[in-house]
Amino acid sequence: MLLDAVFGEPRWLWDRAPHPAVLMGRLIAWCDNRFNQGGQLRVKGFVLVIVLLVIATVIGTLIAAVPGYFLDVIIGAILLAQRSLVDHVRAVSNGLRLSLADGKRSVAMIVGRDTSEMDQTDVARAAIESAVENLSDGVTAPVFWFAVLGLPGLLIYKIINTADSMIGYLTPRHAEFGFAAAKLDDILNFIPARITALIIWVFYPRTAFSTIRSAAGLHRSPNAGWPEAATAYALNLALSGPRRYHGKLSDDPFVNPQGRKKLRPSDVDDVTRLLWLSWFVLLAFAILAGIAGQII
Repeated sequence: MLLDAVFGEPRWLWDRAPHPAVLMGRLIAWCDNRFNQGGQLRVKGFVLVIVLLVIATVIGTLIAAVPGYFLDVIIGAILLAQRSLVDHVRAVSNGLRLSLADGKRSVAMIVGRDTSEMDQTDVARAAIESAVENLSDGVTAPVFWFAVLGLPGLLIYKIINTADSMIGYLTPRHAEFGFAAAKLDDILNFIPARITALIIWVFYPRTAFSTIRSAAGLHRSPNAGWPEAATAYALNLALSGPRRYHGKLSDDPFVNPQGRKKLRPSDVDDVTRLLWLSWFVLLAFAILAGIAGQII
């Protein structure tokens, strides 16, 4: 966690060598192009998930068997995304301060929704929602599974999360083939999403946690709604709500509809501070867990 926070994603390295997540993505893309056709697509997608689990488990176990913890630490740092997440989110607030076009270009790097018709509020909301969702997916969940199952657990989580981000959509092409990846990703993120929401709520207990639980249920995702709801009430903002995907306007309800709906760059800055506060809590727990493990 400390290495990732300090160095992030060094360009000099990843301009010369493929990032492990890129390699995972290439494998999944090849399987998508090769097997996502014909019949029995849900079965084929299930088999793909099994194969990915086996590959991640074998590679993780072999690397973990190397004496010492050097490789585990380096790979763990590479597969965490705190620093890069903060940098991307901060780029949105900085871009918005220059112009709406700059803000839209920056937010397009981290969201999949249409940006062409976004105003300042839409850009800021998209950045905030992506920030807290990726706090859970890119930081809390990897730390959690690394702590629970070691390097194999971290690799399993990352490859399934990558698969979900590529094929786990309810589109005509991927609704069946990506079904297993999407469901397993929901399972793997179940606990981390709620841990993330709890951490945010502890810093900003401005409503009952039961309210956050209820608001999370309004979200289209069974997990992303938790950190989004916690953030909405923490910063008194109305999040989620209608947005455009692939040219179509969704009718998603607002989370915390009584919160402020007109968002500004400073709200994005607030969420970057929230990202670091949450990271610090996770780091503290990691240190305490390590000390407890040595004592036991």
